Amino acid sequence: MQTATIRPLTRDDLGAVVAIDTALEGRPRRAYIERRLAAALREPKLHAQFAAADGHGLAGYILARVLEGEFGRTTPGLRLELVGVRADVRGRGIGRRLFDALAQWARRHGIEDIRTVADWRDAPMLRYFDAMGFELAPHQIIDCAVDGGAYVAQRDDAAAPAEEHSEIDFSAPHANDFEKLARDTADVRSMTPADLAEIVRIDRRIIGRDRSGYIAARLDEAMQDSAIRVSLSARSDGAIVGYLMARADLGDFGRTEPVAVIDTLGVDPGFAQRGFGRALMSQLFANLGALRVERVETIVAHNNFALLGFFYGCGFAPSQRLPFARRL
Repeated sequence: MQTATIRPLTRDDLGAVVAIDTALEGRPRRAYIERRLAAALREPKLHAQFAAADGHGLAGYILARVLEGEFGRTTPGLRLELVGVRADVRGRGIGRRLFDALAQWARRHGIEDIRTVADWRDAPMLRYFDAMGFELAPHQIIDCAVDGGAYVAQRDDAAAPAEEHSEIDFSAPHANDFEKLARDTADVRSMTPADLAEIVRIDRRIIGRDRSGYIAARLDEAMQDSAIRVSLSARSDGAIVGYLMARADLGDFGRTEPVAVIDTLGVDPGFAQRGFGRALMSQLFANLGALRVERVETIVAHNNFALLGFFYGCGFAPSQRLPFARRL
């Protein structure tokens, strides 16, 4: 039996990766895989991708992305996004060897855990994760249908006056603000490089540490490919008071529809409870509808009740996908 050689994945492997992935998923996903390989070449420090090769060509592959600040992380991690083995060599330990190469790379780079997700009905992938030592992570994946960006009251209605301010000014003009959408009550725009300093300042107030490198990298990604990343900022009287970052993908482990993942969301504590978070969400769904993304999801710590309450109030619900973690 010929032994496969483990090496870095390259651009020349694209066709073989697409062929193996198509056999596994039942449909071609060339555009998604091509973007993942291009991102790895553009930011090699943020991606780990390995191939297993034998005398017949590519025998398997594994692709992972470094998590720096997504989902409120305070330490770097790896997100395992794709793994596949050619049908004729399955059961020969290639999947394990690929994972071992990924784990060794992670340790060399000071990464303490590998995260991933899978549909609870995907039995082969669940068995693989179990064999690699993964356990259920203490987080909750929640999602919501985009439905073309159609109006949803709990997300898109403007916040009531009692939510906007601690007191109601009865002398104010009686404009019918409830006919406005949430995104119409705040100045929500696509992020630009000029927004970086203010977003980093707000993020530091919320998180308690500087994540300028992470935010700059994600903003740069949005500038280079708006079809992958949607990044928004909310303003009050011209000043940035909130931000949201999401990426659109048709990718990891059994997705059957275009999905966006919210990985960063924040509102300046001085402007909390004034509807800026809902305005950002309302605009996000409008943008994703135009991009024909069908669902949006995010990951929230199981005990972050305030954030879970916000997302549930915007129409989110528990997902059919489960989060897994593997400590190194």
